[in-house]
Amino acid sequence: MRDVMQPTMPREKPRSLFEDAAETRPLADRLRPKTLAEVVGQDHLLGLEAPIGRMVTAHRLASMVLWGPPGCGKTTIARLLSEATSLVFEPLSAVFSGVAELRKVFDAARERRAAGQGTLLFVDEIHRFNRAQQDAFLPVVEDGTITLIGATTENPSFELNAALLSRCQVMVLRRLDEAALEELLGRAEALVGRALPLTADARGTLKAMADGDGRSLLNMVEELFARPEASAPLDQRALMAAVQRRAPIYDKTQDSHYNLISALHKSLRGSDTDAALYWFARMLVGGEDPRYIARRLTRFAVEDVGLADPAAIGQCLAAWETYERLGSPEGELALAQAVIYLGTAPKSNAAYVALGAAMKAAERTGSLAPPMHILNAPTRLMKDLGYSKGYQYDPDTTDAFSGQNYFPDGMKRQVLYEPAERGFEREIKKRLDYWAKLRERVAKGEDDGRDKVEAPP
Repeated sequence: MRDVMQPTMPREKPRSLFEDAAETRPLADRLRPKTLAEVVGQDHLLGLEAPIGRMVTAHRLASMVLWGPPGCGKTTIARLLSEATSLVFEPLSAVFSGVAELRKVFDAARERRAAGQGTLLFVDEIHRFNRAQQDAFLPVVEDGTITLIGATTENPSFELNAALLSRCQVMVLRRLDEAALEELLGRAEALVGRALPLTADARGTLKAMADGDGRSLLNMVEELFARPEASAPLDQRALMAAVQRRAPIYDKTQDSHYNLISALHKSLRGSDTDAALYWFARMLVGGEDPRYIARRLTRFAVEDVGLADPAAIGQCLAAWETYERLGSPEGELALAQAVIYLGTAPKSNAAYVALGAAMKAAERTGSLAPPMHILNAPTRLMKDLGYSKGYQYDPDTTDAFSGQNYFPDGMKRQVLYEPAERGFEREIKKRLDYWAKLRERVAKGEDDGRDKVEAPP
């Protein structure tokens, strides 16, 4: 057994023979851990030297937010912590509770505190409380009337008040890995008294179908044990037909939405086409709107590929339009093609960086006027004032390049765009270097100097 606190606490109350004979509780409830040592997959929090383990050892529990995916043990951990620290357990759901229910809990907690008894208030789905409701916790957490444990599947940074977060420690629970899920399968088989009727491959598939959710795994196990015993174990195909697959965790408006699009974007930026295709597929399977993906791919084409491959934006716009014309699922192939194109394209963010530098220069220089020679002079008065005087029409010069200054008078020339030595931008860089040398000779008054400057191929 792993190195985890095993506090002394009451076991489940004895059940009558009648209740044992007519057991109707779900398997997940019957296998609910009775001690913190029985909680699987969260050793990084519950171990002797881990944050929560140290609190239990000291018998001093701080308010905290348990952030993790469904089925990883948030509610169970909160209940066991109340027992391990001798606090009265008060559970609430933010979905069904409001300020009135909170006040009742706070009043009861104050009475207990006066009698020397502490209260652990567990709030499931705490992110469902609005800002004002969350503010109601502040004084009672601050003065120790309650020890608050909130559970959430959403990123607390976005969903909880900064004031409340500052009074709570955020504990990140992990989705259950294969070892933890296998531990649960073993416990279920021990409780029922027989092995799951699955081949080795099907057993692995069952764990994959649970997607890190222990409760979902045990519900599927219960379905399998409820089936009539077959002469041969179920293979992968028979398993898929026998139990309902758990839908992947994906909320198009919440944390998983931003996590997966970030994974797609960064995989493309790293030119890992296979990983990008995987995250693209994960978003589609989760129900993401393909139009949103198309928009983000187009953004990537101009932000991260840029002029290293000018055709990238055209590929993305064509894929977007193809999807609009074909719809799902046929149009999704066009988006997949765009993902592959972007993943394999040369990358450059030079245009993105250049725009940022230009914006900063514009903010810094204020209202500097353009030089007079590049201003139009549609009236005689404007010509008399010097508008357009000295302007050279570039197409009339050698190589259609005059080398004139186009920055404001009094502003030193700046290099804002620096193309990368990749893809098509390598050719652009050759042109810019050639024009920079010509501009330097013009500035020195050396004719145009073209015969002394090697033209780009």
